Amino acid sequence: MFHILVVDDDKHTRMLIKAILENASYTVTTANNGREALDVLDLTHIDLVVLDIMMPKMDGYEFTKTLRQANSTLPILMVTAKILPADEKQGFLVGTDDYITKPIDEDKLLFRIKALLRRAQIVNEQKIVIGDVTLDYNSLTVSRKNEVQQLPQKEFLLLYKLLSYPGKIFTRIQLMDEIWGLDTETGWETVTVHIGRLRNRFKSWDEFEIETVRGLGYKAVKKV
Repeated sequence: MFHILVVDDDKHTRMLIKAILENASYTVTTANNGREALDVLDLTHIDLVVLDIMMPKMDGYEFTKTLRQANSTLPILMVTAKILPADEKQGFLVGTDDYITKPIDEDKLLFRIKALLRRAQIVNEQKIVIGDVTLDYNSLTVSRKNEVQQLPQKEFLLLYKLLSYPGKIFTRIQLMDEIWGLDTETGWETVTVHIGRLRNRFKSWDEFEIETVRGLGYKAVKKV
């Protein structure tokens, strides 16, 4: 259920890493360079970045330095063809958390990612608490006191996204791209259907509400 951003200007490498990670049950978003990656981070919750160094517009060093200067602790794993000790040293100096070289060793890549996620204690942070209500990202459950509801994946991710940013307006297109992916053939009407299901499921729960913002999209409002 973790969301990983893969940043590499080489399409083949980008797709290879994406396939490896998705096969390991991660959600993956890709970007061609550091600037695109920053745009993704503005719109999407990301748990870890897998990052190339040599890229146009903004390389991996500059991207990492930019995040660290903004006090971001987002885990970064550099995966690069630059094999000299000086290159690795530069990576750690600008703030990367780990560094492996190409060609990609699938097992090593997955082991390093698991270690970084564990080190960041992300597993223990994947919850939203609103009064007596707890959303548990790892079990896809929403609970209140002794009541526990197991949600279908898309419904849970939609609710989790909205409640992660209470008061923020998301368009239907943004939610489609985030939850269903950029390549989905499903129409944006699906978002409306899932919002309706969530409202019906939690209509008697006073702790939060999903509001429609006419002409724009949806936002979640915490009531406690």
